[in-house]
Amino acid sequence: MNIELRKLTIEDYDDLKESMTQAYDTMGGSIWQKSTIQKLIKIFPDGQLCIAVDDKVVACSLAIIVDYDEYGDKHTYKLITGDFSFTTHDPNGDTLYGIEIFVSPEFRGLRLGRRLYEARKELCENENLKSIIAGGRIPGYHKYSETLSPRQYIDKVKAKEIYDPTLTFQISNDFHVRKVLKNYLPGDHESKEYATLIEWNNIYYQGIDASARSAMTIRLGLVQWEMRLFPSIETFYEQVEFFVDALSGYKSDFVMFPELFNTPLLQPYNHLPEIEAMRKLAEITPEIVHKMHEYALSYNANIITGSMPLLEDGKLYNVTYLCHRTGKIDEYRKIHITPNEQKYYGMIGGDKVQVFDTDCGKIGILICYDVEFPELSRIYAEQGMQILFVPFLTDTQNGYTRVRHCAQARAIENECYVAIAGCVGNLPKVNNMDIQFAQSAVFTPSDFAFPTNAVKAEATPNTEMVLVVDVDLHLLDELHHYGTVKVLKDRRTDLYEVKLLK
Repeated sequence: MNIELRKLTIEDYDDLKESMTQAYDTMGGSIWQKSTIQKLIKIFPDGQLCIAVDDKVVACSLAIIVDYDEYGDKHTYKLITGDFSFTTHDPNGDTLYGIEIFVSPEFRGLRLGRRLYEARKELCENENLKSIIAGGRIPGYHKYSETLSPRQYIDKVKAKEIYDPTLTFQISNDFHVRKVLKNYLPGDHESKEYATLIEWNNIYYQGIDASARSAMTIRLGLVQWEMRLFPSIETFYEQVEFFVDALSGYKSDFVMFPELFNTPLLQPYNHLPEIEAMRKLAEITPEIVHKMHEYALSYNANIITGSMPLLEDGKLYNVTYLCHRTGKIDEYRKIHITPNEQKYYGMIGGDKVQVFDTDCGKIGILICYDVEFPELSRIYAEQGMQILFVPFLTDTQNGYTRVRHCAQARAIENECYVAIAGCVGNLPKVNNMDIQFAQSAVFTPSDFAFPTNAVKAEATPNTEMVLVVDVDLHLLDELHHYGTVKVLKDRRTDLYEVKLLK
């Protein structure tokens, strides 16, 4: 499954029509005409957004810009759209007005509506508009209209005593109800022709130009995972989803788990030799990856799955998967296998070195011991890497110190950010996985634009927690061209080189 959020084009209309027909079934099947969509795209192309799943449009968001004071809070849908002519659109207005948003019923479990709302917010900020305002249906109201007024109904939805498929979703996406509108959308019998006037305020409006908030700021979410025994794989998934949900709530672009964080699931095989137990664990790796893939889609976050054992053609690898929120899955196989992994598990190293293109720039992945070999990250840097992710697992403070200091060196010498995430706690009843030591962190280059100690953020040692960190890719570009020193540019390639052989 491939998910893409992009601008709507008139060529999408056939798909759009089909999805609209399904979404509007409860309102008699009334849909937007092709000429109307064409006009919206012409007057305000950036405001018309869609989501395509496997190249088919299944969700849509339509909007115009208005000078809101001209209409005020008592407007109707017909009035603010200029009787559906959209002559009310004013590029110099102060408010992004949402005139439509829908998701085809077949795809409503993927949280696509949330992506559209986030895209609208980003558009509002980029256009330096004061707020997003829209009239929202309350389709559940007809069930309560004989006993509750619209205001009472809305208050109960706010208090989570009643679930409304539209209003509950809007409130959860940081919109507040500004007013109740009467006769807003004639023919909306489910809402009894009432609507909520909802609003989201742009905190970057006034005093801060929207362009000052860099579009190249990426939010990283690191999970410092505590090793614990799980009574079932379902409880393991619950804990994984808890962290994904929490970090998605903070709008993290990436969520990273540590190396071999799923090894508590070895406990049922503790009677076996370590090499056989790890191969048994590898049998459920495809299932775990499938779950992570689902979480990446439904929570709109790129997930670096930590690492897991993979058995292929009789050979055991240590593999991290990159589950893109667009639906794509990439993998990285640990190149350098530690003596411990070789001795107890019979693991072998991978042989592919590459950066990955994501919707947040180019990233690299190295697993634990790999970061102690500077050649790999240098090759990544030459391929354009901006963020290096390092899931790790270390039992002693000595082992952690090696990973930490090498990761810091990689950030400085390759002019990139490096994020490391590890496991903490103790794991009894699992052979060779008894103790852990970790302090997850995000490291930066060392120059005036970055922290003086080149540490952007770090977790509390040996405590289960998450780390949420913003990194600005624009600062890397400035460093590369105008830094106090220019490590990548000043290399003496006339004397030496680092070369990928295969």
